[in-house]
Amino acid sequence: MDTREPATPTGPADTDAAAHEAGQLIEASLGHLYSAAVRTAAALGLADHLASGPRTAAELARLTGTDAVYLGRALRYLATRKVFREDAQGAFHLTPAAQFLRTDVPGSLHAAVLMLTDELFVRSSSGFEETLRTGEPAFPKVFGAPFVEYITAETAARELFDTGMAAFSEPMNALIADAYSFPRNATVVDVGGGRGGLLRQVLLRHPDLCGVLFDQEPALHEHLLSDAELTGRWRTEPGDFFASVPEGGDVYVVKHVLHDWDDDRAVRILESCRRAMAHDGKVLVVDSVPSPGNEPPLGKAVDVAMMTIVTGRERGPEDLDALFTRAGLRRTRILPTPTFASIVEAVAA
Repeated sequence: MDTREPATPTGPADTDAAAHEAGQLIEASLGHLYSAAVRTAAALGLADHLASGPRTAAELARLTGTDAVYLGRALRYLATRKVFREDAQGAFHLTPAAQFLRTDVPGSLHAAVLMLTDELFVRSSSGFEETLRTGEPAFPKVFGAPFVEYITAETAARELFDTGMAAFSEPMNALIADAYSFPRNATVVDVGGGRGGLLRQVLLRHPDLCGVLFDQEPALHEHLLSDAELTGRWRTEPGDFFASVPEGGDVYVVKHVLHDWDDDRAVRILESCRRAMAHDGKVLVVDSVPSPGNEPPLGKAVDVAMMTIVTGRERGPEDLDALFTRAGLRRTRILPTPTFASIVEAVAA
């Protein structure tokens, strides 16, 4: 006979702490409004208008052609998240976070914010429940084509994506370049490197290196490699990394690329690198490598974004090892960086 007492249902305790937790949950449910407010602040150029000093909502409204009362309410909301700060006189100031919304500062995230809050991401996230039920990204159903096909066909979407990704990556590129000891006199091939922000930082730090920026033609048109210091040490090459990549490189950097693709296509990219690389060459996969536990690194948020847009994901060490094995590679180490991404090094198996 079972003499155990029935389990008592548990729920939030009627305490101040429980009320606080409940408030946080409601605020999280309104998170779409925070995203919309940040996007609007970027679109209106509010941070640029505050670069010379604090202004009131009325002053900012005159500069931006908006309603002063409504703008003040939006700024007050953003100030609760430390994006802008309101003083006792009702003027708004830049904060460290708001500095990144300026368009005229190194490491500006203005274009990245406009990309991440665009309908490309927002409308895809509206299909989150269906994504979980089907195991398929919502983007193709919402926009009528897979993500890469869509932005390839839509010039404005491609420009938004390329510009936004360059801005998203720029604050990380120098930190990633500093985190790896590149071999001397090597040729570094940046596979799917977009506008070449990471390759630029690598070449600036290593005057003995040469580089190849490899991507589709539209991204290469706006490359960032024209520094006088880099003259004669780089070239661009268009192509399809599923078919082949430039041959003879010593280091193949694959940054924020594999996480866009399912396992089979990720293996094809790695196989292209394996076929092309020099005898003692290396492949560096630069992506978030999720760690166990409940810590909230940005990589886990990026992983969820991937889920609604493309068929890829952020992969742990075992997942990457499985890809490397199929591609004829072997992982040698994982190097953390000060960013949310890690450098995963592999050599020929």
